Amino acid sequence: MLNRRSFFNGIAALGMVFLLSGCNRTRPALKILLLANSIPSQSISKFRKSLTQKTALSFKAEAQLQQLYDFLEDWREQGKEAQEEPSWIDPLIGFLPFVRQRPPKQTNLITLGHSWLSQAIQNQVIQPLNPDNFSQWKNLPSSWQDLVRRNSKGQLDPSGEVWGAPYRWGTTAIAYNRDKFKALDWELTDWSDLWRPELRDRVSIIDRPREVIGLTLKKLGYSYNEQDLSKIANLKSELRSLHQQIKFYSSTHYLQPLILEDVWVAVGWSADILSLQEQYPNIDAIIPQSGTALWTDLWVEPSRKNAPSSEAKINTQPSLENKWIDFCWREETALQIALFTPASSPIILGMNRANLLETLQNDPLRLPNAEIIAKSDFIEPLSKEIEKQYRDLWKTIMPNVDSEL
Repeated sequence: MLNRRSFFNGIAALGMVFLLSGCNRTRPALKILLLANSIPSQSISKFRKSLTQKTALSFKAEAQLQQLYDFLEDWREQGKEAQEEPSWIDPLIGFLPFVRQRPPKQTNLITLGHSWLSQAIQNQVIQPLNPDNFSQWKNLPSSWQDLVRRNSKGQLDPSGEVWGAPYRWGTTAIAYNRDKFKALDWELTDWSDLWRPELRDRVSIIDRPREVIGLTLKKLGYSYNEQDLSKIANLKSELRSLHQQIKFYSSTHYLQPLILEDVWVAVGWSADILSLQEQYPNIDAIIPQSGTALWTDLWVEPSRKNAPSSEAKINTQPSLENKWIDFCWREETALQIALFTPASSPIILGMNRANLLETLQNDPLRLPNAEIIAKSDFIEPLSKEIEKQYRDLWKTIMPNVDSEL
């Protein structure tokens, strides 16, 4: 029910807008397939007004990042039958029901979660971007620039090409029931608090080994991307101790036990937690002081060699894609993303915090402390050898469960 890929499935898409301006195929066209509720309608309208030339614009929303990646694969294999087409959203009517049709035609840009980036590069379903085409590239924090520089195998490479344009981000956070903690003489501040005896069997957590092992590594002073787990002698015992604290593992329902008060604490993605807080004001959240995992969503450009020839003729205005990405990196748009969606924009991090609205300054989920961000990590791809270490370690904790790493 609740994860950053599908918050209440299609309901999260209610906050998105579909905008179509003109249907004449002779006009320049920009077609974007995006994650629902990741761009405010105000921003789309502002972009439309900023264009000096009449342009056919279309924005389609899809509720799940997995489905967006699947569309990239579909476009590579044009004969494959689609599972479903994302719904159109009309600014006056609202969200229209999902309908099962053929896959959408290839778009100019599509949202991709950074955890899919290596796979997308390896499978040749996207093509690199040229950062020289973006006037706002320089305002993107260096860690976000480094994250999207990859070689042809999808591995991080400081001299590699740029494969995506990060436009929003968030963290792995700890949500908790404020009322349950009133009787305790301590407050949640860091990952180590999850091991406290008061929280025995009172924790739910996302079912992702890299996240669970990663937060344990953080507790011990290491990175989420530690390259040799065999050197950390007490890692296995710490994981086993944490396992005793956890009542539920789920990447789709980890917040439900918190709502029902079956647990006091839930570890998951900040976008889910922010959406939940709008309905349940007794749910608070913290970003652990020792640092956490970062996630980011990107604009990527589907590989044009997979597009039908008729579609290739339509997509003859690459400058429109560049304008949209640059527009998303403007400070005004960054603020709108942070204020009107359950995430933030990386551009916010380079702005003077004193000039930001008090709403953002006092929201640790949208704008964590700068020191915490500096201690945090994007979960990066691992070599096959190191990936096996993570899988083998997880099997010692959950021998009968085959979880996505």
